[in-house]
Amino acid sequence: MSKILTHDGATPAGGEATRATTPDPGPSFEGTLTGGSHAASDKYLERRAWIGEYFDRTAADGWRQLTSDEKVSKVRATVREGRDRMRHTLLSFLPQDLSGWRVLDAGCGTGMLAVDLALRGAHVTAVDLSPTLVGYGRDRAEAAGVADRIDFHAGDMLDPAYGRMDAVVAMDSLIHYDLPQILDALASLAVRTGGPIVYTVAPWTPILGPLLTIGRLFPQRDRSPRIVPTAEKRLRGAIAASPKLQGWTSGRTQRIERGFYRSQAYELLPAGARTASPATSSGVKA
Repeated sequence: MSKILTHDGATPAGGEATRATTPDPGPSFEGTLTGGSHAASDKYLERRAWIGEYFDRTAADGWRQLTSDEKVSKVRATVREGRDRMRHTLLSFLPQDLSGWRVLDAGCGTGMLAVDLALRGAHVTAVDLSPTLVGYGRDRAEAAGVADRIDFHAGDMLDPAYGRMDAVVAMDSLIHYDLPQILDALASLAVRTGGPIVYTVAPWTPILGPLLTIGRLFPQRDRSPRIVPTAEKRLRGAIAASPKLQGWTSGRTQRIERGFYRSQAYELLPAGARTASPATSSGVKA
């Protein structure tokens, strides 16, 4: 399978994974708020199991290294730079002062974005499938002096027990799901969010489209969950037509491309919310 579909551009730091068997069904979510899935689709459960398995047991150390200041390969350096640009892009879709806001970081990874949100004054609920990555996030929050403003949880980002939010940020946590699952996830988040939902999907491009088709024909050597490119026009049209997202509109979008990193940020706004710029597509390459 092409590296471009692993989204981090390479196998974890220790090289190609050696697991040859079908992975176990991911984290059990014991000790989380209510556990389980809160989306309607069985496919969401299946994909969630793969994602939890991969990021907690196979790629955790690679992601810790990627989101640190440690020296990495040239390929991973471009991914790191792309992710940094995307993180700042999503932050630019939110107010600079988030004092008094409750923000869900859905798929928080090692906590970089959660810390940024807390530094803006938000109280953050940071959720990830990987208990290992959540542990790294807690360490990062402690080091940044914002641990009192971030509640970390290992579990399902769609769990309604986390309560109502003023905003949701989902950076590269929906990229492994197909369009119906993305819509289900957005609808699940929308019912308990009073403000913007800013999220990313993998953009459909002339490169990624054929690679997705080819990748489905072959086993994945590193056991990583496949990334699913989604065309902007199709995504916007599906959101507009979804009965579960009535009253919500698509706002700004921004594509970030840096080496092996390709991701597109979107803004989903509730009725009456204002955006600072028209709902047009913009690409950034470097």
